[in-house]
Amino acid sequence: MRAPAWLPEPVRRVLRVVRRGWRVVAHRLERYSAPVRRSWRRSLQVRVVTLTLVASSLLVGTFGWFIADRSANILLDRAQDEVSASLQRKVLWASDQLGVHPQAYDPEISATILETVNELSDGDQAGDSDTVVSLRAEQFPEIRPTTVGPVGTDDLITKSMIGTVASDARVARQIRTVHVNGHATKYLVYGSPVQTKFGHVELYYAVPLTTEDRAANQIRTTVLVTGLALVVLLGVVAGLVTRLVVTPVRVAARTAQRLSAGLLDQRMKVDGEDDLALLAAAFNQMAANLQRQIVRLEEMSRLQRRFTSDVSHELRTPLTTVRMAADLIFSEREEFDPAVARSAELLQAELDRFEGLLTDLLEISRFDAGFAALDSEHTDLVPVVERVAERLTGLAERVGVELELHLPESPVIAEVDARRVERVVRNLVGNAVEHGEARPVQITMAADDAAVAITVRDHGIGLKPGEERLVFNRFWRADPSRARQTGGTGLGLSISAEDARLHGGWLEAWGAPGEGAQFRLTLPIRAGDRLVAAPLPLIPRDRTAEVS
Repeated sequence: MRAPAWLPEPVRRVLRVVRRGWRVVAHRLERYSAPVRRSWRRSLQVRVVTLTLVASSLLVGTFGWFIADRSANILLDRAQDEVSASLQRKVLWASDQLGVHPQAYDPEISATILETVNELSDGDQAGDSDTVVSLRAEQFPEIRPTTVGPVGTDDLITKSMIGTVASDARVARQIRTVHVNGHATKYLVYGSPVQTKFGHVELYYAVPLTTEDRAANQIRTTVLVTGLALVVLLGVVAGLVTRLVVTPVRVAARTAQRLSAGLLDQRMKVDGEDDLALLAAAFNQMAANLQRQIVRLEEMSRLQRRFTSDVSHELRTPLTTVRMAADLIFSEREEFDPAVARSAELLQAELDRFEGLLTDLLEISRFDAGFAALDSEHTDLVPVVERVAERLTGLAERVGVELELHLPESPVIAEVDARRVERVVRNLVGNAVEHGEARPVQITMAADDAAVAITVRDHGIGLKPGEERLVFNRFWRADPSRARQTGGTGLGLSISAEDARLHGGWLEAWGAPGEGAQFRLTLPIRAGDRLVAAPLPLIPRDRTAEVS
């Protein structure tokens, strides 16, 4: 966010510096906190222990504060009761001592006051040398204040307290903190009027709360240490308890990962008869059932592949014999009756289709068995595409489809199996011609440093939503009711997808009802490289222009 233009330049400069500094600090905080955030997201144990520590800290802290505060209040109340009781005795004794003087200007009253204060200080049951006793007579200026103690009364006795005791003749109490010998000391100060024959004077009694403060600090320290120990103990207990629960879950996760990787004999260890043991037993039972099902399915798949391969091979021998006889009949068809000659042509066409189906079945069997291998070599793909287009030109002319080639003028060299690439392009172009609805079919090629892409675009019936994934299924057809021009087997796109995967490439489809379809073959320039992007878009450019 930019600084407003109306601000002075120095202010804007400072704001820019602050903004840059904030970005640097935020970046460093994000970088340093990344391991913590990662642990928080990935570890259930970390979350449970952290939440337990936070909750227990709040609970123990609140309880500890309540205990410490309540203990301090109890100590203070006890000290107040003791000082109040002692003050009452001192007031009575001082009243008796001063009662012998009928007037405030009696010459002997100063000596009596001094003797009384000394006696009150020496007779203090607390026995604390820091106790302060003071007698004042605010209403009688001729009587000088007398104080015994380690500190003066200026810091202990405030004006408001003097007003309450001297003017209102009421008992006052306050807590004051003063420095005694360089140390801050808290005092509990009481003030009370003392009745005499000539009026009343004021007795102030201040007792240090050193013992009570020390006891309160010890209580706070004890509560703090105990609370910290309790929080740590709760964290350890939470960690141990969570570990008991999380460890079997982690073992289950690792076992599940090994099962998904194909290690079907992996099992969890069952200890005891609790819920976790029940979970482990149920998991092992599930793994055993999955293993049996997978083994059974693999056996069925193996038998199916073997059956397909065996049938395909076994049909080769009678097919060869039938082919020889059919070729002989086909070559002599001109001497036959027209109906018989037509039957010979149909026989020849169906034998071609049957032979193609057997070839495709054998190829599919090799893919299923994992025996398919690439014969890669550096090949110029431009002539490969041109050769496919040339061979399908006759079929395209018969159905009224024009093949449009958009190929690079320079060679496109890639490390591929030329036979398999040619088969993929032939299948794509053949399907486009068949579904082209007598409209042009564009074949486009482009390449970059990492990949080469070939797209085949038709403007026929197109594909419905979701069919772009189904077109590569075996024996799947978009419209089974349509009459086929090429006599396909329904396995062409499946074999093409396997050929693309064998190269480490992609074979993808796009289509829209009534707008045609486009298939894109993407192959790496160098065998074994990983594809990241394709040089050509999957959605046709004309379609993109219409949408935009």
